[in-house]
Amino acid sequence: MSELLSAWQIADGVRAKRFSAREVLDAALARIERQNPALNAFIAVYPEMARAQAEAVDAAIARGEDPGLLAGVPIGIKDLEPVKGMLFTEGSRAHEGRIADRDGVSVSRLKAAGAVVVGKTNTPEFGYKGFTENQLWGPTRNPWDPTKTPGGSSGGSSSAVAAGMVPLCSASDGGGSIRIPASLTGCYGIKPTAGRIPRASIHAPTWGPFSTMGPMARTVRDSARYLDVTVGPHPDDLDALDSTGHAFEAAVLAEPPRLKRVAYSEDLGYAAVDPEVISVTRAAAAALAEALGAELVEAGPGFPDPMPWWLTIAASGDTRLVDAMTPEQRDRLEPGFRNFSEYGRAITALQVAEALEQRHQVNRTMTAFFGKYDLLLTPTTATTAFVAEGPPPSSIAGKSVGPAGFIPFTYPFNFTGHPAASLPAGLSASGLPIGLQAVAPRYADALLLQVSAAYEASRPWGYPD
Repeated sequence: MSELLSAWQIADGVRAKRFSAREVLDAALARIERQNPALNAFIAVYPEMARAQAEAVDAAIARGEDPGLLAGVPIGIKDLEPVKGMLFTEGSRAHEGRIADRDGVSVSRLKAAGAVVVGKTNTPEFGYKGFTENQLWGPTRNPWDPTKTPGGSSGGSSSAVAAGMVPLCSASDGGGSIRIPASLTGCYGIKPTAGRIPRASIHAPTWGPFSTMGPMARTVRDSARYLDVTVGPHPDDLDALDSTGHAFEAAVLAEPPRLKRVAYSEDLGYAAVDPEVISVTRAAAAALAEALGAELVEAGPGFPDPMPWWLTIAASGDTRLVDAMTPEQRDRLEPGFRNFSEYGRAITALQVAEALEQRHQVNRTMTAFFGKYDLLLTPTTATTAFVAEGPPPSSIAGKSVGPAGFIPFTYPFNFTGHPAASLPAGLSASGLPIGLQAVAPRYADALLLQVSAAYEASRPWGYPD
């Protein structure tokens, strides 16, 4: 098992008895032991717990049972979601040493499908920023260049997948936290339509409409299988969508769609973007359109930068999160997160109501836009990966930008809830990955996966040695 297989290949091979879940796990643990010290993708690994899971999968197969679609697949879980018996720190010293007493909804569904949870992956404190570094665990590093960040907040997951420690990890995305690290490490990262995977009790309440659970994967098919396992309503999630009629892996394996018109916007009308990023993503957009038989048109939706409205809703939720802590916990928060949460303290109810109204207005703009175009393509991030410890660049293409200036393309589609994915577009002159973002109409997750698979087939991507 020295070769790293895709998640679907592992599961199908284990179910067919071509190799055992224990063999797959032992190979993954060896890769983690070899690579993780330099990258800090995993903050904790649990070999004995994982071996018990793998042995249960092998025992089920020996009894003639089917353990599930992810049988024997070793997987990392982002440390914003609980796994019973494992650390659950959320990247914060406020929760240092905390052990989860239950599985999160996604984790329980992944385990039920035969996935083997090997450990927890690193995240910035409460996932509040777009690169992965915190005072508890330190920075996670990019396998393409360990001096650089893998992005965030699912940076531990992206680093583990890009390095080949495991083929699949959990992730979540409230402002780009799946797509940003996928872009900076050359993975495939899809944020499904908001509510597709239930969040239940995870994280601050007002992040619910924004933050979507999802996979970090090496292939589109692996992502589709992950979604097949994890989507569907849950009674504790008021925003969860029904899963009736969805078969995402089957959609990926079907004949690719033939689209008519695909739009590409290099800046959404307001972003500062590195010229090299524009050049690489424009070429990738042309290749994607060609693979789908579509006309590529330079066009954008025309909405204003929604960052102020996004920030109003997100920060107010984290203010409440902090207020629920003990004084001792608040004293252990990072200054950056404390400042982010304090921003929300001055926000009025009227401002929140206005931000919620603007969310509907921007969504209506996108509905009209998708009446003309089948897809929207943009760069995923405005720059390539920067130094692992941060901070993000303060200027891009000669223009001053704020801390979120490198992610102007991702948070708009958390604001609206549209499904969006980052596909590997190519490498910069310095050898760093650049991502192409594809955005589909609301609820068109299957279409987005089909488009991604067609692009993947036309432009196969690789990973660092």
